[in-house]
Amino acid sequence: MQWDIVLRLGLAVICGSIIGLNRYLYRKDAGMRTNALVALGAAMATMVVMDAHDSDSQALSRVLQGLVTGVGFIGAGVIMREASGKHVRGLTTAASIWISAILGIAMGAGDYPVGAVGLTFALLALVVGKPIEKALASWLTGDDDDNGHETNRGD
Repeated sequence: MQWDIVLRLGLAVICGSIIGLNRYLYRKDAGMRTNALVALGAAMATMVVMDAHDSDSQALSRVLQGLVTGVGFIGAGVIMREASGKHVRGLTTAASIWISAILGIAMGAGDYPVGAVGLTFALLALVVGKPIEKALASWLTGDDDDNGHETNRGD
C-alpha cells in the first residue's frame, strides 16, 4: 500500500469531518459524514486525474471546474428560503460543503500547507464569525438584537 495515498485521502476526510463537526454542533444539515464524503470524493478525483494526466494541466483544470460546479449543486440543496421570502437559511452550510471540497482538492493534490492553513481559516470563520457579526451589528446599530439581519440567517 502506498502511504501517500492513505495520507492524502485521510487528511481530506479529517478536514471534511472537522468542518462537518462544526455544522453538526450547530444542528445544521450536512454534518460530519456529508462533509467528509465531499472532501474524500474531491481528493480522489484530484488524485486520479493527477496520476493519469501528469503533464496535462488542462485535464486537471477541467476536473477541478467540474468538482466545484458539482459541489455547488450539493450545496444548493441545503439553501432554503423561508415562506415569508425575507430570509434565506443554509448559506453557511452550503459554503462549508464547498470549502470541504476545496480542502479535499488541496489534500488530494498533496498541497498540505494550503490545506492546513485553509482549514484553520475556515474554522476561524465558522467558530468566531457569528459572535463577531453579532457584536458588530450590536455596536453599529446600537441594538442588542440582530434585527433579523442576514448575519444570523446564513447558518
